[in-house]
Amino acid sequence: MSRNFIDGNEIRLTVKDKIFCDVEFFTGQKFTDLEPRRLFPVSGLSEYITFLNSEGEEQFIIRKIDGMEPEQKKLLLGMLDEYYRIPKITKLVKFSEKHKIWMWEVETDRGNFTFEIINHIQSLKMFYDKRILIKDGNDNRYEIPNIYELDKRSQKLILPNL
Repeated sequence: MSRNFIDGNEIRLTVKDKIFCDVEFFTGQKFTDLEPRRLFPVSGLSEYITFLNSEGEEQFIIRKIDGMEPEQKKLLLGMLDEYYRIPKITKLVKFSEKHKIWMWEVETDRGNFTFEIINHIQSLKMFYDKRILIKDGNDNRYEIPNIYELDKRSQKLILPNL
């Protein structure tokens, strides 16, 4: 089966129920109740977005969403953010270590959390764009969008331990 790649500037989205949408191509072709998903949810935040029908079958893929109209891009990012819903850490309140288990107390855009990191080598991943993804001991995920935008105290607590 061949894949159908598009540029993104040839469709109009109508959001339904936060993570579902109807899509109409400018040619008149219509799809209903599609779910957009990232093919590379960790490294490709704005590239290779697949649209799946209710049976989970891929209908098409947007190569890069940067070519979309600004309002359409905003709608798509909103659906993806809702689906992937990862709390963004805004501050590291407390850090401690006991028996090689890290305990973090953090403030996020979704409230305060306390969690343990059992294996920091596998559970923390820093990306070239200064983003850090964190997986806690219960497989919950958190993100620091840019380590250098945190307050200085939080940076000092995190960076020496990475």
